Amino acid sequence: MSRICELTGKGRQVGHNVSHANNKTKRVFLPNLQNVTLMSEKLDRSFKFRVSTQGLRSVEHNGGLDNWLLKTKDEKLSARALKVKRELKKAAAPAA
Repeated sequence: MSRICELTGKGRQVGHNVSHANNKTKRVFLPNLQNVTLMSEKLDRSFKFRVSTQGLRSVEHNGGLDNWLLKTKDEKLSARALKVKRELKKAAAPAA
């Protein structure tokens, strides 16, 4: 399973360990991913995602999963998140 946030697209970063003698060795910074269940208010369902903690804070800041998905570009979202976004748009279309 790849270490990529399903909602923000945040992945691993590469950097250096730097010793006191200023020797540099490659290392990897991994995002803090958590398995979470997020509730969609419009669809009245819950969805499981693998989300970074920063992504989870962003979802809460934007007012929940529904608002986050509708504001986020499709390129950042995973295939499962895109499927939920399409369901949201489909549910909103008859109501409008």
